[in-house]
Amino acid sequence: MTPADPKLLANIRIVLTRTSHPGNIGAAARAMKTMGLSQLVLVAPAVFPNSQANAMAASADDVLAQARVCTSLAEALADTSLALGVSARRRDIVADVLTPPEAAIRLLTEAQLGPVALVFGNETSGLSNEELGLCQGLVTIAANPDYSSLNLAAAVQVLSYEIRQAWLGRASWPQPEMDAATGEEAERFYDHLEATLAELEFLNPGSPSKLMLKLRRLFARTRLAKEEVNILRGILTAAQGAKRAALSARNRDAE
Repeated sequence: MTPADPKLLANIRIVLTRTSHPGNIGAAARAMKTMGLSQLVLVAPAVFPNSQANAMAASADDVLAQARVCTSLAEALADTSLALGVSARRRDIVADVLTPPEAAIRLLTEAQLGPVALVFGNETSGLSNEELGLCQGLVTIAANPDYSSLNLAAAVQVLSYEIRQAWLGRASWPQPEMDAATGEEAERFYDHLEATLAELEFLNPGSPSKLMLKLRRLFARTRLAKEEVNILRGILTAAQGAKRAALSARNRDAE
């Protein structure tokens, strides 16, 4: 069977967040290259570049050389239409919980339209609630429940293998069901939503994170299309305008 378009693999990025040991970055790069993946993005790594990373990468120095370093996960996911976090915990933070084969199919399908991402957390603490809040789904590896602690590079290898197997098994892919909003478009909406709720005095400005995390989860259940984001932001703008008009009228009446 003729494999799917190689551009699909080029649209799948591996994102490592807050990696503490440079050797794990190199080992992850090696795991990626063995499965035909090349897009590595590092979010606030403790040390990079570093000779230990290059040593562990073996012959995958080219993956390290073109790796992009970002200061935040939001920056790393800004142009992606789908981001899946890899974690064994916090299943209540995101709506979809996928197996590695399911994740591979979802990523390859969405990669037809643009960049998608697999997000891996820090070696010790994994992904934070805030980081998972930037993802549209969760991937869990069915490891031994008595010893489920996978090395970071091993986890990257498992997911990269599943992606390659799914890619090799199909010559064509169905079109994605929706024109999904990018990470940047979604984040602008969430910022707009938070500002509007604060202006309407619905949100406690001193402690907005808990409610905003719940609202992120609500919208993540169905994901947001570009058109839906525009509609929702239009509603928010109208609500802000009505609030300001009412406040202005009240001030005039008080004069």
